[in-house]
Amino acid sequence: MKNFETTYKKLHTIYDKYRRMHKENPDSKQMCCMWSTNDPPDIIDDTDPFLEIEDAFEINIDEDSALDLYDMELEEAAKKIIEIQIVQP
Repeated sequence: MKNFETTYKKLHTIYDKYRRMHKENPDSKQMCCMWSTNDPPDIIDDTDPFLEIEDAFEINIDEDSALDLYDMELEEAAKKIIEIQIVQP
């Protein structure tokens, strides 16, 4: 699944699910909105959104990638996920 449009759509579905859990978060297409922006987590890797992304795209997200993805907008994150898929067997 290295197709940008397919990757973006699947990521957006996950994003939308978790963003809606935090009423304070706007639909800004920023990955950070999958977590509370009023009370952000101390550690973001191994959180539910990233675990779901790992399962959906059959990848492993390390701490550095999690921090990078957290600060990205969805389009950039979809590209990063494709990069991770290419590098990981």
